[in-house]
Amino acid sequence: MTDPRRRGLLIILSSPSGAGKSTLAKRLMAWDEGLRFSVSATTRAPRPGEVDGREYYFRSRAEFEAMVAAGEMLEHAEVFGNLYGTPKGPVEAAMLEGRDTLFDVDWQGGQQIRRSSLGKDVVSIFVLPPSIEELDRRLRGRGQDSDEVIAGRMAKSRDEISHWSEYDYVLVNNDIDAAEARLRIIIEAERARADRQPGLTDFVRNLNREFEDR
Repeated sequence: MTDPRRRGLLIILSSPSGAGKSTLAKRLMAWDEGLRFSVSATTRAPRPGEVDGREYYFRSRAEFEAMVAAGEMLEHAEVFGNLYGTPKGPVEAAMLEGRDTLFDVDWQGGQQIRRSSLGKDVVSIFVLPPSIEELDRRLRGRGQDSDEVIAGRMAKSRDEISHWSEYDYVLVNNDIDAAEARLRIIIEAERARADRQPGLTDFVRNLNREFEDR
């Protein structure tokens, strides 16, 4: 939803692989067409069909490092020899339009965003699986990864889950429909907070003037 009467939110969605984060992100985007999905910058080469500015902002390592040095990245990290990060400019522009931005990031990326100059506008949500057995079942049910890759993902999940208490909200994804419904409630409530509505003071002042004019 776009609302020029308030600053946009930075909605951070994190979870271990297989807990449902990506599915929930897609559902949120379908629910609210005004919600902007954060596009990351990367130094890796574009894959066939990928378009600059849609899947990623493709940059050279020198360009990426210059953006980091200039403070133009909300968060960044190196993964398998390539740099990935979130450019600050598009996020700030969306915020000023009253447009919310959704981030699908891990706990480290979320931590960097919360510590950035835009941290006061962050709403962070961590998604947990109902059990480790179910997490393993979901990863295997994808049919995309080898046993070795799944074992690696499960090992990483333990570390990711250990950071649950750093988030504003935690959802246990027993049922994807119920988790989506709770997620919507969180976002709507955060949008309605008094401190997120910069025009509220003037609105109430005008109400008081109406009392005086009666």
